[in-house]
Amino acid sequence: MPFDPDRVTTITFDSYSTIVDVEAAQKALADRVDDPRPVSRLWRSRSLAYTFLANQIDAYKPFYEMNRDALQYALDAHGVDITMEERDEILAVYHELDVFDDVRDGMNRLYDAGYDLYVVSNGNPEMLESMVDFAGIGGLLEDTVSADEIQTFKPAAELYRHAAERTETEIEEIAHVTAGYFDVYGAMHAGMQGVWVNRDDGPWDAFAGEPDLTIRSFHDLHDELV
Repeated sequence: MPFDPDRVTTITFDSYSTIVDVEAAQKALADRVDDPRPVSRLWRSRSLAYTFLANQIDAYKPFYEMNRDALQYALDAHGVDITMEERDEILAVYHELDVFDDVRDGMNRLYDAGYDLYVVSNGNPEMLESMVDFAGIGGLLEDTVSADEIQTFKPAAELYRHAAERTETEIEEIAHVTAGYFDVYGAMHAGMQGVWVNRDDGPWDAFAGEPDLTIRSFHDLHDELV
């Protein structure tokens, strides 16, 4: 089905890779690792893999802890020997990740258009609080919804249904905005409309269908809705 703007009353946003740029974590690695890019990419991919595995075997941990374990694995895999203190300093960059250029203005336009805005994220509450503060979007959001509340990560349908309950919105009235293909599929499977943010003009993972809507920036979403 094509994207239906008339159904949308609430917009939920993913956090990492959608509002803030996880690739910026390379900066924290650069002073300690000769080639930070592959370490950063393995760190991110392993972190996501841990969330998928945790859902399947009921091995939940707060995302910050999983992210720490994934960073340690990436360092070990690339033969990087640093102290635990240095590792934790690298990990702390997740509290101050760079915000994508279109986020603040784009969300402000959606807010002014009358939509209720939320963040729905795998991040634990402390991570989301610091992300919102650093991004400067607290005044635009109704609230944040964390996987920690039900100890279940994306793309499990339970988290999106929980978000609908928390936002007091019928699930089919929610548009979920995310850069993650698995997050798009998860939201759509649960009954939301899935909006894929494709800022870098990359290919879509089309093994199970297409997004309801593809955008290059938050401004595009405003133009589709208003």
